[in-house]
Amino acid sequence: MATSKKKTNFDRSRSGLRRRAKEFVPPATITLPPMLAAGGDVAFRETLYLMALAFGRLYSFREAFGRTLSLTASQFIVLIGTAYRQGVDGVSIRALADHTQLAATHVTTEVGRLIAKGLLTKSANTRDRRGVLVRLSPKGEAAVREINPLLRRVNDLLFQNVAREEFAVVSRFLSKFALNSEYALAEFRRSGRERSEGERWPRAGKQG
Repeated sequence: MATSKKKTNFDRSRSGLRRRAKEFVPPATITLPPMLAAGGDVAFRETLYLMALAFGRLYSFREAFGRTLSLTASQFIVLIGTAYRQGVDGVSIRALADHTQLAATHVTTEVGRLIAKGLLTKSANTRDRRGVLVRLSPKGEAAVREINPLLRRVNDLLFQNVAREEFAVVSRFLSKFALNSEYALAEFRRSGRERSEGERWPRAGKQG
């Protein structure tokens, strides 16, 4: 009797080992041939993780620069963007939005806050009566001069040993990637609407 029980436990153990030994092979997360290596997507996913790490750190730097001037990350970008795009007459909201890659409505909001802080000024756009031109105030100019040494040191460290050609390749890649991200976000929204509609309207076969 004891021998039979011991054998049963041994059989169960062997069965468990067989189940655990079966490898789970997850489906590829992308099907584009240029993104696959040896038919797999491991290198692709590791590159995505690296991108997320790098972009996350870039945003952390923006936040840190902003805190140095008692600003948010977005306010810092709008301030710096104005400094380098205002020229003689000032920069329009649209041109500033294009330069900083922020939504025009967001730029408008942050410009208002920076004006309230005394860092920016605005005036009527003589070429477009519906628009305004934004410039640094004397206080804003002082803030840019204050942050520039730190900004320069950090950028020199971030991009050391990066060749001009390498940076140009990254720039072209990011231009394509940013455009593709719009299509990807549209797909997310479409999928979300389909799920929402599916929950709201049960299939005919499942109706009571």
